[in-house]
Amino acid sequence: MTQALHGTVRFTQVLPAAMAMVPALLLQMACGTHQASALRSDSPPESVTVAVAKARLQDLSHNLTVTAEFRPYQEVEVMAKVSGYVKSINVDIGDRVKQGQLLATLELPEMKDDLTRAAANVQRSQAQVQQAREEIRRSESGHQIAHLSAERLAGVMKARPGLVAQQEVDDAQARDTSAEAQLSAARSNLAAAEQQVRVSKAELARFDTLFTYTRVTAPFDCVITKSYADTGSMIQAGTASQTQAMPLVRVSENSLLRLILPVPESAVSTVHAGQQVDVRVPTLNRTFAGRVARFSNKLSAATRSMDTEVDVPNPGLILIPEMYAEVDLTLKTAKQALTVPVNAVDVDPAAEGGTSSSGTTMALTPDNRLEKRKVTIGMETADRIEIRSGLSDGQLVVVGSRSALQAGQSVTPKLTQLSAEK
Repeated sequence: MTQALHGTVRFTQVLPAAMAMVPALLLQMACGTHQASALRSDSPPESVTVAVAKARLQDLSHNLTVTAEFRPYQEVEVMAKVSGYVKSINVDIGDRVKQGQLLATLELPEMKDDLTRAAANVQRSQAQVQQAREEIRRSESGHQIAHLSAERLAGVMKARPGLVAQQEVDDAQARDTSAEAQLSAARSNLAAAEQQVRVSKAELARFDTLFTYTRVTAPFDCVITKSYADTGSMIQAGTASQTQAMPLVRVSENSLLRLILPVPESAVSTVHAGQQVDVRVPTLNRTFAGRVARFSNKLSAATRSMDTEVDVPNPGLILIPEMYAEVDLTLKTAKQALTVPVNAVDVDPAAEGGTSSSGTTMALTPDNRLEKRKVTIGMETADRIEIRSGLSDGQLVVVGSRSALQAGQSVTPKLTQLSAEK
């Protein structure tokens, strides 16, 4: 009991002394931590691995992607030029036909009668011409006899006055004048008859032409895209816009398609006829060659764009009208420009908007230390940016985030796969 009491007394004596030493220990530990932190901040940063890319020379181009629908180069609804019944129709939807190929035949029985009557009129007019010519020959003979008789009587009266009565001379001259008038009339009748022959032939040619219209042919190489009539259908002549004439078929020239692109005002100056473009068709996952064929030379007030037509050859009819297509128009190009990846440059916002602006990048020195570089930049594409000054060909630059890196820091470069030269 006495020993336990003494132990308790000793513990109560030691405890105050230990409690007095705690603040000193805590102060010493805090000082040690501060010194260690200060020591770490003064030491150089540890070497880290960074993704880098090489600055290299390559061609750059700034493209504008425009979307449009394919349209047939030509598309018409074939109408009949004469009214009649469809006797036969030789094509159906989807058929490919050549220019001049027979599409349908119309039946017009009364047209044959018109042709027969016109041919008969030609023959009658030709007979009248022959009759007029015979009349001319007869009038010429009568005029010749009357003229000779008048001249002889006039000669006798002059040689031997009083031998022939003046009345006989006057009658002979009158017959001569009458015969001459008859000859002139016969010649006029011949001219009229010949003119009637030309009129009759023109009428025959008109009916013959109308009869050829009973054969409806293809206006160009095309595809039948719609059929409106069947055998026996009554077709009205489609020669006036106010009539409700029904077409026979609709045809489209699909071997050459056109795209009408709405080129924005900012890109109008870069468009020129003959310009080659790539036409991508997403549904087919293919690219076709196209050519700028024509443009309107006028901006639309509503969209501030200019209609530009691109012709796309389609000999195999792989492309279908109304398909969507994307066209890349090249607005600017730079040949053999020094470029780096876009994410290797921090562009200065205050310098944007001109033909060139400035920025900064992290370049590597030969001893793999970082160096902050001021660069002048030019054209920019989706993944590359042009460096006009501040870097040299083949120099390594850091790509990606650079917020934790410092100038002068030693790093281990790792060439990115996209930027590595093959």
